[in-house]
Amino acid sequence: MVGSVKTLRHKTAYIKAWWRPNVTRGYLFLDEAPPAEFLPWPSSYPPFRVNDDVTKLKVYPKILNPIQVRIVRSILEIFRERDKGVRWYVMSDDDTVFVVDNLVEVLAKYDHTKYHYIGTRSEFVKSNSDFSFDMAFGGAGYILSYPLVAALSTKLDDCIDRYSYSWFSDLTLHECLTDLGVTLTQENGLHQIDLRGDISGLLSAHPQSPFLSIHHLDTVNSIFPSMNRSESINHLMKAAKVDPSRLLQQTICYHRPSNWSFSISWGYSAHIYESILPRSTLRKPLETFSRWRNASQPFYMFNTRLPSMNPCQAPHVFYFDSVHHRVDGGKRRTVTTYSRVAPRGLRSCSSTGNHSADSITKIVVYSSPEVRLEMGGKDCCDIVHANNTRVIYRSCMKGEVIA
Repeated sequence: MVGSVKTLRHKTAYIKAWWRPNVTRGYLFLDEAPPAEFLPWPSSYPPFRVNDDVTKLKVYPKILNPIQVRIVRSILEIFRERDKGVRWYVMSDDDTVFVVDNLVEVLAKYDHTKYHYIGTRSEFVKSNSDFSFDMAFGGAGYILSYPLVAALSTKLDDCIDRYSYSWFSDLTLHECLTDLGVTLTQENGLHQIDLRGDISGLLSAHPQSPFLSIHHLDTVNSIFPSMNRSESINHLMKAAKVDPSRLLQQTICYHRPSNWSFSISWGYSAHIYESILPRSTLRKPLETFSRWRNASQPFYMFNTRLPSMNPCQAPHVFYFDSVHHRVDGGKRRTVTTYSRVAPRGLRSCSSTGNHSADSITKIVVYSSPEVRLEMGGKDCCDIVHANNTRVIYRSCMKGEVIA
């Protein structure tokens, strides 16, 4: 992680949300030694290192943006730590939050003995257009295999000299790796979040890929309406600790007697629609957010659907409240609850029989802790709607159509 002493006080909450002392290995690189208020350095933080002074580099007079050179050279400096048994280097900002278990699982599918440059593009089309559609954005986090960093370490300063006009560290890295013949491998679970406002629509329809990281939490609304930003990310991590494989994975099912559609983003939100909407519709994020900055359309790298005041199209929204384990009939289950924060404020959907969901205040979801959701896999579910609303996750049947 790379950060600055000036913003450290505001970023440590994000680090502590995911960092595991004595389990995760890494460093926080700073522009200068931390002041007395941070000393003694807490054991709950990653150990810090002070970056090399870039003003002492031979190329310094040519450098357009010394701060970004400091950031990209952290790759060289962490390699010089000579830690043993390293397979991967994961680079990020100090306000990036990772789901470590998912990251480990995803990296296991790659051969760490070969050159790999893994990351994600921006969600915002113009950001990619301005920099590169083939570049990993640093805030989401990018991952380099050990052999690639070893090769890069002998060439990075020459590359910085070659691209001394570059204004951004992740663009400099992309240019250097392109010169080495290495291209980007996209992982959809990494998130730059070049968006503004309410990103609940995106998090409620996450790509069918393990959730790996989230960034720019200070530039969007708190992801849980009743909490501040640091409380929100800690709340999300409660679910991550119980079942990281299902975190933010979308499951869709239907209650035909009521003509309701359910969309569950496990560990985050649950939506009820008072009509039967196809899965192809519900997989598109509701555009609750706004664009990163002024630009012409298209704004986003994914399809969206606009929020609607039509009672047959607008969801009743419930947010993750709690998670625990219980035993039912000798079977151990993971139980998550999702609570309504505010009334929807619309009449019922008359076209599907006026079965209003206004009275529903809580949704309880049951899943199996023994069955980890495979990468790219999906759960199916059944609805039990009586005095309360229960969603029972199960394995999908062969050839099952969710429609």
